This record gives sequence, C-alpha cells and structure tokens, in this order.
Amino acid sequence: MGFSAKQVQALRRNLDHRNVRTREAHGRALYYIEGWLAVSEANRIFGFDGWNRETAESKCVLARENRGTFLAVYTARVRITVHADGATIIREGHGTGEGRGSSPGEVHDIALKAAETDATKRALATFGRPFGLALYRNGKTAFSPKTSAPELTSADHGEHQVRLPPDSSTPIPRPSRYYGRRQDLVTRDRAEGLRKLEAHPSADTSIIPPSPDSLPGRIDKSVLAIGEPKRLRDKAHLAFVRSQPCLVCGHQPCDPHHLQFAQPRALGLKVSDEFTVPLCRNHHQQLHQAGNEVAWWHDLDIKPLEIANRLWAESHASPTLMVDQNTDQDRFIREDSTGEPPVKT
Repeated sequence: MGFSAKQVQALRRNLDHRNVRTREAHGRALYYIEGWLAVSEANRIFGFDGWNRETAESKCVLARENRGTFLAVYTARVRITVHADGATIIREGHGTGEGRGSSPGEVHDIALKAAETDATKRALATFGRPFGLALYRNGKTAFSPKTSAPELTSADHGEHQVRLPPDSSTPIPRPSRYYGRRQDLVTRDRAEGLRKLEAHPSADTSIIPPSPDSLPGRIDKSVLAIGEPKRLRDKAHLAFVRSQPCLVCGHQPCDPHHLQFAQPRALGLKVSDEFTVPLCRNHHQQLHQAGNEVAWWHDLDIKPLEIANRLWAESHASPTLMVDQNTDQDRFIREDSTGEPPVKT
C-alpha cells in the first residue's frame, strides 16, 4: 500500500527549469524553487486533502535592534504528513528565515514565515524531483542540468535562450552597486572640457571657463522670494550635544536628536544641526516610537527648541561660522581670529 502508479510517475518527473530561481549568497549562485510552487505541486500530486503540514518547532535564534532598524532570525522544523492509499508517510525538514525592517512585529513575522517556508520546501524535496530534489545534489544547493534542465546557452550555439522573469524573490542588481555612482551630466561634461583645455590649450574662444574659479557658485535658496530653510551641518556641534546629559533622565552618553518639527520635511534630509538636543539611547528610541514628537515633549514639560538654540549658541560662542559653498551640502568650517583654519591636535 502506498502511492499510486500515477503519483509515482509524477514524483519521478523532472523539475521544469522555468520554475527554478537563482540568487547569490556568499559569492556563489544558489538555485531554488518558490514556496507557492512547492505547495501547488503537493496539491496536484497528493491531492488537496491527501497531505497536511504542521510546524513542529520554531525558535528565534537572533533578535537585534540598531538605530531603529530591527533584525530577527528564526529556525523552524516542519512536519509533512501524506496519506497514500491507507498508508501514512511522514517527512520533516529544517529551515531558517531572516527579517529586517523598522517594525519589530513585522520583522519577526517575516522571519518566521521565511523559516517555515524553507523547512516546508526541504521536507517536500524528499518526495522527489518535482519539489527540487536535484537542487540539493551532493548536499549542496546546486543546479544540475543532467537531472532538471539543459544548460542555458547563447544564440551562437543555435539554441533558443530562455530568460527567467524577475519576481519578488529574485534579486535585481542596483545601479549604484554594479554600474558605479551616477554622475551628473553637466559636471561630467564640464570636467572633460577642462581636461581637454589643459591638454590642448587654444587661443580660440571657448564656452568652457578657463578655470574652476570662474564657474558660478551655488544659489542661496534661503534668500529667494519663496525660500527654503538652510540645513546646517556641523560635526563639532553634534559632538558638543553628544557630550551633554540627557534632557529627561540626565544620563550619559547621549545621542544628538534632531527635532523633526523644527523645519519642514524634506526627502532624505534631516533638519538643521542647530535643532539638536541630547537624549540617552532609551529615551531616543521611545521618542521615535511615540510618533507624535510635539506631544511627547509636551507631556514631559520640556521646551526642546529653546534648549537647542541655547546649545547652538554655546558651541558657537568663540569661533566664527563660515559656509562653504563649494560642497554638495552646506558645511561649516571653524576659523580663529587670525582667519587661518585651526590646527587639530
């Protein structure tokens, strides 16, 4: 008593190479099938009521938080039970899953589901080739063209090349990582023109300025009719704020917290460094999790803007502040009374 002849024939059938996905891990390519495909094949071969899955064990092996980003890693053991013509077949599989994000509940949920899906696929793989058994040849997650599908070749060999469509589990290369940092076209053309001019000087009139000093400076948007607020950046001031005690409990060391309501929101930009106050790590996390920052400060009866202005005035009492317009963002250079940059000791 056991599987029928039709089920045995289906379990011996090779896996369709169009259902194989690939990703890179630790410098090598890994081939796998998706979780929904494994469940669909089990329903097709065993029947919708001929098998069941249960999580025998699950465990969180790592939970970590760093500056509002949470990480969770789970392991799971899944048991597959198949009822075949009066016989009961039980197989088990182990799997791991990882989740990252800003919500701790969502991170743990994603990691647990990923571990259960991984364990389910490994348990079903013991039944035969349709579940990706050949992908685990020699104990490694590898793709074997002899048992699953012919190797994909280019059109030079006279064969049709099949390309797998990208899906949510197939990583897509990021341009900033694989093709280098995108460079502004105007900046690139200007730099190339300056290099050519230095290599082949000519008395003819050129639209390229002879030196970078003659290039127009950045526009100060704060003085326009519809101005934008300046977002000052001063590492020395942040270090000064970091050395102060926490405004809530008085503990040290502290994080320089930027008051988000001090300036209008901007895509990918924090408020100016002049609107920073010291908070210990615990209260800093509580503030970010509270949501309404204004109400959080009001409940503590603390006026953070007045404190931020006082700290800014204290840290800039002796040195003068000068805006460097030649950088991508507003930076600040401290100078002494002689006009020369201070010497770092």
